[in-house]
Amino acid sequence: MNILWDFDGTLFNTYPAFTETMYKLLKPEVKKERIFEQLKISFSHAADFFGLSEQEIAQFKQAEKALSPGLKPPFPYVEEVLRFASRNVIMTHKPRNEVAAILSHYGWEHYFSEIVAGDDGFPRKPHPASYEYLHKRHRIDLAIGDRELDILPAKMLGIKTCLFQNDSEGADFYLIDYRQFSEKVVPAFK
Repeated sequence: MNILWDFDGTLFNTYPAFTETMYKLLKPEVKKERIFEQLKISFSHAADFFGLSEQEIAQFKQAEKALSPGLKPPFPYVEEVLRFASRNVIMTHKPRNEVAAILSHYGWEHYFSEIVAGDDGFPRKPHPASYEYLHKRHRIDLAIGDRELDILPAKMLGIKTCLFQNDSEGADFYLIDYRQFSEKVVPAFK
């Protein structure tokens, strides 16, 4: 099985660190849960929702880049899925150097055949160009993401989809925990 992965919120639990970073920019009466909810839609959505200025957006991005990879851990049991797959690729809007730093920190570079990063020039999701590129090169069987935005390009290309920790309609499979992968996803590919 060849799997296309989203990065933030799918492979790595980065949103708690992002939430804490944005919380420091906002008024203390804004609850962290509210920040998390908006960030899960997208960073640009959260920035608009909370009315961040260009300066605050720049401050957030600078602070986020400075965060230790240790504050962005992989989700439990995701490594077992990576080992199971024949091939893994990543499609993320995160800059390549940040992806590389996190993968290197955890010694996970060897799991991925290819990475399409935010600085590779592809249009942003849900445009399917990056997924189409990866599908042509790697014959993707499954796309896994934590947001509906992550699965829409795969659906356009007829690729099976899986939402992680998200029950929005439209995915072929749903996982709350990666321990469920062998029970809920694998049988459909035998």
